[in-house]
Parts: sequence; structure tokens; C-alpha cells
Amino acid sequence: MRLTIQMLISHGRVARKMGLGPESRINMLRNILTGLVRHERIETTRGRADEVRFYAEKLIDYAKKGDTDEKAMKMANFWLTEKDLIPKLFKVLAPRFETQPKAYTRMARIPNRENLDKAAMAVLEYKGNPFPPLQTAKRDNELTLINQLLKGYREERAQQAAAKRQDIL
Repeated sequence: MRLTIQMLISHGRVARKMGLGPESRINMLRNILTGLVRHERIETTRGRADEVRFYAEKLIDYAKKGDTDEKAMKMANFWLTEKDLIPKLFKVLAPRFETQPKAYTRMARIPNRENLDKAAMAVLEYKGNPFPPLQTAKRDNELTLINQLLKGYREERAQQAAAKRQDIL
């Protein structure tokens, strides 16, 4: 979860503390963001994924302005540590989201790590990537056994209530 304004004010924090200091935090975010642009899906801790998500969305917003925009090129040059990904950002990712106004990323929770830290993990991905979806599409639940039994129970109760009303009148 993102830090709220109240938490920022009451505790005097500007952002999550990740790494050894502000420079370490920025470098970690840059590396994760570079991996996200390269692979379009990454697995990281929930806190890091939540922080990177904001920057990933902003990077796409700037990339939608085009590679001729000076500020967009500066942002891409700063946030992407591997410079061979800059054309991918402008030629592949930005056109994919040209008609979409916001929400270019999707974050899905996955089970915690099994080693000593048991960190809460998440998968962060750009929408429309070539990989199979993480979450299966919801199927029509009306035909399952439990829902059929519940439907029959509700109809039976409705008939009993209607019969009771007829007896009262």
C-alpha cells in the first residue's frame, strides 16, 4: 500500500525507506524499472512493486509524448539504466497505451518467499504483455452445484413466503 499523506506528515517521511539511503533507493527503483521495461513482467516484493508502479506509469505518460520531446527523453535516459531499452519504450510500449488514459500496469500478489525473510511478494507487469495472464478469467458460476442448490433454496423460501402471505390474507 502506498503511504498516505497523513502518514507522511505525521512521521516526517517522504517515501518508503528502501536500501541504504536516498541514492541507493533511486538506484534500486531504476534497476527494477529497467527490468520491467525489458521483460514487461517482474517479480519483486510488494513494497518495491508498489513504489515502482508509480514511476512506471509516469514513464509511459512521458513516452506517449514521443521521442522528439526533450523532457520525455531526459526521463527515459534517467530511469532506464540500459540505454538500448529507450527505443522499446517509445516504439513498443507507448503506442500500446496510446488510447488508454491511465493504469498501464497491473500488480498481482503471489505467495510469500520461503526463505528466512518470508517477504510479501508481488508480480508487476505492463498490461497487454505477450505472457499468459496471471489471473484466470472468471467463469460462469451459475451452473456450479453449490449455486444451483442455493438457487433452489431461494426459490423454495420465496414460495414458502408467498404461501404464508396467502394464509394471512
